[in-house]
Amino acid sequence: MDPIALVAARFRESAQLKLSSVDALAPAIARAGSVLAASLRGGGKLLVCGNGGSAADAQHFSAELLGRYERERAGLPAIALHGDSSTVTAVANDYGYEHVFARQVQALGRPGDVLLAISTSGNSPGILRALEAAQQAGLGVVALTGRDGGALAPLLRPADIEIRVPAQITARIQEVHILILHCLCELIDELPR
Repeated sequence: MDPIALVAARFRESAQLKLSSVDALAPAIARAGSVLAASLRGGGKLLVCGNGGSAADAQHFSAELLGRYERERAGLPAIALHGDSSTVTAVANDYGYEHVFARQVQALGRPGDVLLAISTSGNSPGILRALEAAQQAGLGVVALTGRDGGALAPLLRPADIEIRVPAQITARIQEVHILILHCLCELIDELPR
């Protein structure tokens, strides 16, 4: 394929997915924004996890909250759980990588906090264990997924929120995830705390 045609096709695919999924995703995004803002308003914190590109998205989201998104405000408590390399490698070495996020949720999470779990497939063992740990500890859960929601979707409780991107291609799912995260940042900034 011609390089320019390839780039144009990817732009169109990304834009079309965003436009075609807005009606389906907007209510869940708005609900998630309210849950996250309420947690922060009540003195809670956000624990955010993902692997690979989703880890980068988790870190991006926590940075927007700890710093600022688009307007000045006090920093908000959000922790990207993969950011502490000593903890990640110690837990992975001693317990297995699938426990890296769950151990941190168990240690840091308190009722009133929210776990924001990002997995394009919904099948990452570490994310599934983090979800279970969050539910056992009484945390709220917001999950960003794609495809069919994977093994994660049936584990969610009625109060948990899944924002599932209706796509199969990881890159397209991630492109929508970052837009969702930016919407959540804006909702957190706009909703009363």
